[in-house]
Amino acid sequence: MSRSQSGFDLTAPDTTERAALEASLNDEEKRVLLHHGTEAPFCGGLLNQKNPGVYCCRECGLPLFRGIQKFESGTGWPSFTAPIDPKHVVGIEDNSFGMRRIETRCARCDSHQGHVFPDGPKPTGLRYCINSVSLEFVPDGTPLRDPLHRGDHL
Repeated sequence: MSRSQSGFDLTAPDTTERAALEASLNDEEKRVLLHHGTEAPFCGGLLNQKNPGVYCCRECGLPLFRGIQKFESGTGWPSFTAPIDPKHVVGIEDNSFGMRRIETRCARCDSHQGHVFPDGPKPTGLRYCINSVSLEFVPDGTPLRDPLHRGDHL
C-alpha cells in the first residue's frame, strides 16, 4: 500500500473497484475524466464556488485541493495554487493540440483533472486549471465520500 504524507491510501483501484467507480460517472464526467476531455470555459458548476471545503476527485474521492487554495484566474475553469498534498496530483507531459502542457491526473485513479501552468499567483506561481466535472466539492465539516472504503479522512 502506498500512502501520501497526509495519510491517504494512493493504491490504484483494482479492476472490480475501477468498474464500479466508472459506472457511477455520467457521460460528461466519463468524457473528461476517462477520455481526457475538457469542459467548456465558464460553464463548470464549481467555477463560482467560494464556500470553505475540499475539492475531491469525482471518480475515486481522493482530496485534491482545499478551497483556500482556489483563486479567480479569469480563465473559465476553477483554478488552484497547489494541491492539498503534492502526492495527490500527478503531472504528465501533454503535447496535444500543438501545445506543450502538463496534464494533471488523480494520483490514485489516474483520472484526468486538467492542466497546470506556471502563471499563477505567489507563493507557488502555479495555476492548476481543473475541470469542474472532474471534482466533487465537500463543504468543511462534511465527511468525505469514500467509494473505495479505505477509511481515509482529513
